Amino acid sequence: MNSNASYKNHHSFILTGIPGMPDKNPWMAFPLGFLYALTFLGNGTILAVVKVEQSLHEPMYYFLCILALTDVSLSMSTLPSMLSIFWFNAPEIPFDACITQMFFIHGFGVVESGVLVSMAFDRYVAIRDPLRYVSILTHGLIGKIGLVVFARAVCVVFPVPFLIKRLPFCRSNVLSHSYCLHQDAMRLACASTRVNSLYGLIVVILTLGLDALVILFAYILILKTVLGIASRAERLKALNTCLSHICAVLLFYIPLIGATMIHRFGKHLSPVIHMLMANIYLLLPPVLNPIVYSVKTKQIRRRIIQVFQGRKNRA
Repeated sequence: MNSNASYKNHHSFILTGIPGMPDKNPWMAFPLGFLYALTFLGNGTILAVVKVEQSLHEPMYYFLCILALTDVSLSMSTLPSMLSIFWFNAPEIPFDACITQMFFIHGFGVVESGVLVSMAFDRYVAIRDPLRYVSILTHGLIGKIGLVVFARAVCVVFPVPFLIKRLPFCRSNVLSHSYCLHQDAMRLACASTRVNSLYGLIVVILTLGLDALVILFAYILILKTVLGIASRAERLKALNTCLSHICAVLLFYIPLIGATMIHRFGKHLSPVIHMLMANIYLLLPPVLNPIVYSVKTKQIRRRIIQVFQGRKNRA
């Protein structure tokens, strides 16, 4: 293949598995396969349990289902290129496929952030006005919130493919990750990327940054409400209902901040560190979110145990 013609004509990019050690890529195949299997099994279990367990037909668990669907979708966005590199040793990805993957990865990342904001609002309503909780967060309102979160993600990420496609690529076509990201492809362009950088910064500030502030503000209001509860036991019970969501927020934002800081200030670090942080940011939350909610939510945990006990008894 004439690689010069390839990237000058926007035919393809080359994805990177383990930087500097392509012969070690097969060693990552089975751990990654295991993580993806855990993601689909865990989130699928959450969806199935909420569907069959009547006691879980409440707003909190509907939002949890939206989070599980988002995590599965985000994992599906990275799965094709991960399989290509680590299972089949085929790192080349067509330019249009790269742009499509880029759109879905960034889009579902914004969706997940929006879902976490919605879940913070859910916890605030549940603690602030528990008697009207179900009547306020009706099925219709939850559906509208879900549509707004999804529509916002589509609107803010929609320009990204066009911003990338307008750029000429006359340098190396080797990306630094195992999947396509806007900032990663942008650095390979041989023209000014000021518009791309500015738009990316605006999107991050107005979505992920603003969402983080809204979640923080929601928890300040929740804490204020909880401190107004007379009974210590009731205060602890109210805070305990927030623990799973707090863990989900930390699982999303800590790897994101870590990956961003390393990308900005860790240019002296090994490329393997960059690769690990980038993969942790996308792979860790979908794997751990269902585990956290299964451990911290008594109804989900009990239902899962019942299913396994039922299978054991039948055997």
